[in-house]
Amino acid sequence: MLVDSHCHLDKLDYEQLHTGIDDVLAKAKARGVEYFLSVGVTLKSFPSMMAMIEPHENVFASCGVHPLDIEEGFDFELLKQYAQHDRVVAIGETGLDYHYQPELAEQQKEIFRQQVRLAVELNKPLIIHTRMAREDTLQILREEGAEKCGGVLHCFTESLEMAQAAMELGFYISISGIVTFNKASELKNVVSKVPLERLLIETDSPYLAPVPYRGKQNQPAYVREVADYIALLKGVSVQEVEQATTENFFRLFSQAKQK
Repeated sequence: MLVDSHCHLDKLDYEQLHTGIDDVLAKAKARGVEYFLSVGVTLKSFPSMMAMIEPHENVFASCGVHPLDIEEGFDFELLKQYAQHDRVVAIGETGLDYHYQPELAEQQKEIFRQQVRLAVELNKPLIIHTRMAREDTLQILREEGAEKCGGVLHCFTESLEMAQAAMELGFYISISGIVTFNKASELKNVVSKVPLERLLIETDSPYLAPVPYRGKQNQPAYVREVADYIALLKGVSVQEVEQATTENFFRLFSQAKQK
């Protein structure tokens, strides 16, 4: 059994796929993907995302404001209200991104801090996006006591040193389809060295489809390719990767319950 620990089900272009969410989830299930975490990125889109996934008990949710979406608005009290929904098992996607919007670094940091504080208050793990902001990301997590709630660095593309620093805070490292890309040599090295008991797998769909689907719209069924590639890199069976990453998911997101 597999879990897609990070997907954006409300962002898929279902018209392009000529299908709907029911079919997307069914195709994933046919490949052994039984559970999904649909990740929120704005407060504005949260209600519609929840309405979409509501009929599907095997789809959990997170609530947060992505660092590249802060200009759409941030309301701490509204976030806190949404975050207490019983299907919400995590806070995020939150974090820092200085690659695309370095000019908003200070605003990003303040909003990130508030989301870390909320995660600690509600005891819900964090889903972290970080790009070209290694030191600031780790500093804020340490200063705000993020080890109390834990979390995951999602779609990891950073250094082994950052992975180790995050794991020291009790965080997990989540690997996406990027690991299958030919030029992802540093990431392949990281995956080979991070213990299996600290790994999660994800699609980040509809983005970053793995080989052999690269260039196409990603979807949760393709988390199978990520699992298969990690097994190859680490020299273990696919079954071991399945078992470990599934157990890791439910250990971290303890409010997500298996049916």
